[in-house]
Amino acid sequence: MHFETKAIHAGTHIDEETGAVAPPIHLSTTFERNDDGAASRGYVYVREGNPTQSRLEEALAAIDSAAAALAFGSGMGAGAALLQSLPAGSRVLLPDDCYYGYRALANDYFERWGLQLARDASSADVIWAETPSNPLLQIVDIAALAETAHANGAILVVDGTFGTPALQRPLDLGADVVLHSTTKYLGGHSDVQGGSLAFRERGALYEHVLHARKLIGGVASPFNSWLVLRGIRTLSARMRVHSENAMHVARFLASHERVEAVFYPGLESHPGHEIAKKQMRSFGGMLSFLVRGSRAETLAIAARTKLFVRATSLGGVESLIEHRHSSEGAGSRTPENLLRVSVGLEHYEDLVGDLGEALG
Repeated sequence: MHFETKAIHAGTHIDEETGAVAPPIHLSTTFERNDDGAASRGYVYVREGNPTQSRLEEALAAIDSAAAALAFGSGMGAGAALLQSLPAGSRVLLPDDCYYGYRALANDYFERWGLQLARDASSADVIWAETPSNPLLQIVDIAALAETAHANGAILVVDGTFGTPALQRPLDLGADVVLHSTTKYLGGHSDVQGGSLAFRERGALYEHVLHARKLIGGVASPFNSWLVLRGIRTLSARMRVHSENAMHVARFLASHERVEAVFYPGLESHPGHEIAKKQMRSFGGMLSFLVRGSRAETLAIAARTKLFVRATSLGGVESLIEHRHSSEGAGSRTPENLLRVSVGLEHYEDLVGDLGEALG
């Protein structure tokens, strides 16, 4: 099936009791056992599993071409569970540009968990990639990196939050695990928090992470699982508009005299454009740009926007603008004249006009 069809039908089963087309939400935290104490209906306690979460995981596996998937309460929860499941002494290679939460996790917890930061791919047990990256929209050749990882006996984990399964599927390109913050595009409406891991093989790593989730408790709630499952149904259609709008916005910004540089892989001037074109269906709704000016001038431009909301996060129907250095706080590597933009589903002419007025 094509992706659009998978996204709509994966995890859907007509409710046998009522005939309902929309899936029910099973809010129960506990489930009845048989007279002999067995859990023959598959569920015991919400931390171990829930029917609504199971439906979501079926859909997550389908849209990422995975053997299995696990849902979590947040993207960071998903990533942390994976890292906590690695053998002590494992060496993890993090990219220069990645979500700041994982750099903070490495600084604060790797030593406690018995993990080490690897210096290069040849010394790594786990290569952690992010493409497009946050916030500089750098592009990694997933297939080439997978070959490098496997040649050195390492596994490749790809954070595909910016790319989404509608645009790229890292497992098809050789990655071993793909991570998503489902809070973002998969939920799609800025009203749900969640995370996911999809596995190319249902092997030992999957079992270790599943065990960690059961013990540590980072499961997705039934209601949040239902919201993400609903969001997946419209993911493909939304990503088309996000991508089209972002291209218009990126081209406008690239032509503006107050803009120093635009980071968007859809632009032919982007150094990763050819690789992105090869491994992505379209280029997504995220971009960032450098203002010709100071930190104060950059903040003032964001403050003058009317349609773009000054807020963290991304992937919702509304457009957001963020001074990323301020959001990341102490230790941020992001330039102080950078603004990160999540382009929403409004009409692109209105978005371009709003940015034009803000830039002056």
